[in-house]
Formats: sequence, structure tokens, C-alpha cells
Amino acid sequence: MAIGMTVALTVVDVAEARRSGGGFGSRGTRTFSQPPVTRTAPTNAAPIDRSMTPRQDAGPAATNPAAGQTRPTNATQPNARPGFFSGFGGSLLGGLMVGGLIGMLMGGGFGGAAGFLGLIVQMLLIGGLIMLAMRFFGRNRQQTAYAGPSERSSGQSNGMPSFKIPSIGGGQPAGQANARPMAAPAPAPVTDGPADEIGVQSSDLDQFEKMLKDVQAAYAAEDYGTLRRLTTPEAMSYLAEELSDNATSGVKNDVRDVHLVQGDVAEAWSENGTDYATVAMRYESIDVMRDRATGKVISGDPDNLTEAVELWTFVRKPGAEWQVSAIQGVSHD
Repeated sequence: MAIGMTVALTVVDVAEARRSGGGFGSRGTRTFSQPPVTRTAPTNAAPIDRSMTPRQDAGPAATNPAAGQTRPTNATQPNARPGFFSGFGGSLLGGLMVGGLIGMLMGGGFGGAAGFLGLIVQMLLIGGLIMLAMRFFGRNRQQTAYAGPSERSSGQSNGMPSFKIPSIGGGQPAGQANARPMAAPAPAPVTDGPADEIGVQSSDLDQFEKMLKDVQAAYAAEDYGTLRRLTTPEAMSYLAEELSDNATSGVKNDVRDVHLVQGDVAEAWSENGTDYATVAMRYESIDVMRDRATGKVISGDPDNLTEAVELWTFVRKPGAEWQVSAIQGVSHD
């Protein structure tokens, strides 16, 4: 029973960790730094919590106060709280086991041994219950401490994974969006400030808008070949994982009529000869989740446009085309 409880807790923790954050991918050395807010995304983006980029204590996350929204791992915390079996609980359990062993050696015989085994089983059960309680209350404390606009992307309103692309039902009805002229989607303005260190051109912005539509369409069509061409291997791995989860769950994402409403460059820079550009994009689409077998709508509105705001980071190596390397959700009213 104790072993079964431990395995169950591990499975739950892995599942919750996969769904608890709001961003995935890599932004180079700025992966764990908060991008600047823009007119398109006036609130902080969800931190990247799924990345193959190693966390550096001395990197931007340590010097940027906004980066403190991401949780450091226990490996980077010298005063990390020890587990139950390595602290007082471990000492208590060890003392009881030693006491039972001494009792058995002092004349308990086989009956003492049986009693000692019973004691071990009881202590394992008690320890499992205590671990369950500690994990439960620990998660509650973490949710309270890190809850806020930057924690979750808009896609989590329907309980879908926050790094899901597109954000299933994550937008608000287009008619409820902030009042602004909607005659035609306007191209994203080029940032002239110090945030744009490489000089993003209008042709780059046109390419970003096209990639927004192409990635959404490829994801909806489950076109792995196109996704592999448009995204970095790391970003592709997370998208492929989500597509696999959808297939296993018997659902399929249906997205169409994607168009950019507003966009601007949050920051653009170069490191080690590679260009990065993080772009805030507000876009509308028909975005629903359907039953894979029947086509029945499970979530989302099949008749009305919904609006989402996300930060997409694009990367370009020398002599190569832009690729999507990271996506972060942004809360919006």
C-alpha cells in the first residue's frame, strides 16, 4: 500500500507539473527573464516553465526582478526544505525501527520479528499519509504564492495545458475586445527603442504574421512536417507531445480564420551570432476542441471569433530562416 501511494503521488506530480505553467521553449540567455510589456501585451507574460535551457543563478533570471516569478529548483536552493524521511520524520522512523529490532533481539523470537515487520508496515503507511498531506499543502502554498496574471496563459480557462498552441477557448469573444478600429489587421509596428537591438524590419514582421497563421494551421492539421520546419526542435517536441496527448484523449483541435489584430516587438537581440525576436501578438480565430471520432464540439465557440494575446519568440541562425523557439501566454481583459 505504501509503495502504491508513492507511485500514485509521483504520477500526479508529473501530470500537474506539465499543466501548471504558462510558457515553453527557449529565449537563449533570456529564457527566464521577463520580456518588456508592450502596447499589445500591457501585462507580464507567463514565465517559461518548460525549457531545455539550464537555469543560471548568475544569469538574467538572478538580476531581473521580474524573473523571480519563476520557481528555482531545489538544486539551486542551498536552504531547500528537506523531505520527510531526511528530517525529523526520518529520525523518528529510524528510532522506532531500532527500538523494534532491540525488542526482537531481547527475546521476542519469531513473534517479535512478526511484530517488528508489522511495525515497519504501519510506519510506511503513516509516512505515506504524511507525505500526501505535505504535498497537498505544499501545492496549495505554491499556488497562492505564484497565482497572478503572469502565471497562466489564457488557454487554461478551459483546463487545457497552458503551453497548448493554439490556446483552446483561451480568448475572449472578439466583440468584447478593447475598443479600437477594426477595419483591417494592422502590421506590427517596429520598435525604435533600445529593446530592438538588431533592427527588425517590416519584412521580418510580415514573416512573423505569416508564421503565426502557418503554425496554427499546421497544429490543427497535425502536420508534423510543417511544424518541424517552422519551429525549433525543442519547441517541436512540446507541440508533438500535446498532439500525442490529444490523440490519446480522443480529441482534435480545430482552428481557422486566424488573423493578426495587433502586434509589436517586445525585444530583439543577438547572442553568439544568433538573432532573437520576441513579438507580442493579439490575434483572433475560430478555435474549438472536437471529439476525434464524432466531430462534436467539446470546448470553444465554433461560430464566433475569440481573441488571444501571446508572446512568440523567433530565432534565426546565420543564413537560415526564422523559426518559432518559444511561446508564452499573456492575460488580458
